[in-house]
Amino acid sequence: MAPSQDVRDSAPKPPNSEIVELIPALRAFARTFYRDANDADDLVQETLVKGLAHLHQFEAGTSMKSWLFTIMRNTFYTKIKIAKREAPGMADCVSAKPVVNATQEWSARGLEIHNAIQQLPEQQREVMMLIGVLGMSYEEAASICNCAMGTVKSRLNRARLRLLAELGETSGLSAVERIEASPGADDGTFYA
Repeated sequence: MAPSQDVRDSAPKPPNSEIVELIPALRAFARTFYRDANDADDLVQETLVKGLAHLHQFEAGTSMKSWLFTIMRNTFYTKIKIAKREAPGMADCVSAKPVVNATQEWSARGLEIHNAIQQLPEQQREVMMLIGVLGMSYEEAASICNCAMGTVKSRLNRARLRLLAELGETSGLSAVERIEASPGADDGTFYA
C-alpha cells in the first residue's frame, strides 16, 4: 500500500531544499536592513554562504527560518561594527572636511561684547542676561527683578542701545552680521 499524501508532506525536508524555499523570505528580511536591492541581495548571499557552511550546526527539529534570520541579523550587525571601526580613517581625511572660516575674529568680537555687557549698569545688565542670554520671557524677568514688565522692557531697550553705542554699531544686525562666502567663490557682489 502506498503511503498517503499527508504522510509524505509531514516528513522532514532535507535542510538544503528548505533553505532554497526560504530565499524569498530572506530577501524580504534583508530589505529591512538595506533599502538598496543590491545590498540586500548581497546580505542574503552572505547569509546563505554562512548557513550552508555551518549547516552541520543546525539542530534538527528547530526552525530553519529563525536560524537563517539570526545569521542574517548577526551578519548585518557585524558589518556595521566593521564599518564603524573603518570610519575614523575617513574622518581624518582633510578633503572631506568643509571649509571653515577662522574663528579668531569671532573670539575677539565675543570678548568685546562681553566687556560691553560688563559696562552696563547693574539693572540693565541683569535684564540683558535674563532675556538676551538665558532666553527668559519678559514676565519671568519681571518676576525675578521684582518690577513691572514695562520696566523690564525699558531696561532691555536701554541696554541694547547702550551696547550698540559701546560697540560702535549702527543697528542690532550689524553687531552679528557675517558674510558666509566660500574662498574663491565670486558672485560679482562687493561687500564693504
